[in-house]
Amino acid sequence: MYEEPYRWVEAVGNRRQYLDAQFAQGSPVVGVSCDQGILLMTMSKGTPKLYEIYDRLAFGGMGHPADLEKLRFTLLEMAHVEGFNRSASDVTGSRLIKYGIAPVVKQAFEEVFKAPFIVKILLTELNRNAGKDGFLTINYDGMFEEKSQYAVLAATSSIEQRMMEYLRQQSMVSLMEVVDVAIRTWAVGDRAQKQADEPLGDHEDVKGSSDQPVTDSQTLLAHVHQCMADRSIECALLDRHVAGTSKYRTLGAGELRALLPKNLSSAFT
Repeated sequence: MYEEPYRWVEAVGNRRQYLDAQFAQGSPVVGVSCDQGILLMTMSKGTPKLYEIYDRLAFGGMGHPADLEKLRFTLLEMAHVEGFNRSASDVTGSRLIKYGIAPVVKQAFEEVFKAPFIVKILLTELNRNAGKDGFLTINYDGMFEEKSQYAVLAATSSIEQRMMEYLRQQSMVSLMEVVDVAIRTWAVGDRAQKQADEPLGDHEDVKGSSDQPVTDSQTLLAHVHQCMADRSIECALLDRHVAGTSKYRTLGAGELRALLPKNLSSAFT
């Protein structure tokens, strides 16, 4: 195949179509910076999608659970080896992504005789100042992007752009505001994925939404409420105000219930 470059290009194109289809039913991931820290939010069906990687680093992902676990373990190992051989301050998200898993994911994607990683990853890095928090996303083909203030994962880049546009219009200072905004942004992405995945008119919830994303808060929260029937809200925080080196903590049921919008907190168990 390598003697016929056009065959390789065709194979890579087919692989891209295959991978795009794998994420259509995935749960979007939202990461947002605020005064208290960095919030990661998604909805899951049992298997967690948010994890701590190192003191100030957290991880959220979409894709096949086995591939996510494999890359999470790689990140964990790299972070701790780097921290042991050098220092904790040398363990940065940028090093882990650029020199760690991005080349591995890219190679797996381009070796068309082997299975690719079915993953998209969002890595967040807490700074002492909210304005300097870091966000790195990596696609299934190894392409990575650096962002500030917030970042998202969704089935396609166009849906991610919708979610980012929605985030740009929001006010996000306190943790309560960020939880509310993250949940509504997740709904923007999940509704768009359902709309793209189903024939027109087949899904009542997204029917008639055409190309314009719904931004009405009540509609978005009603969508989340509907999804809570078979999925759980998952929130983790890299908390700037936590003493000690490890800043990661999950939001427990009681704390999350107090932070959720009223019409969701009553349904949260």
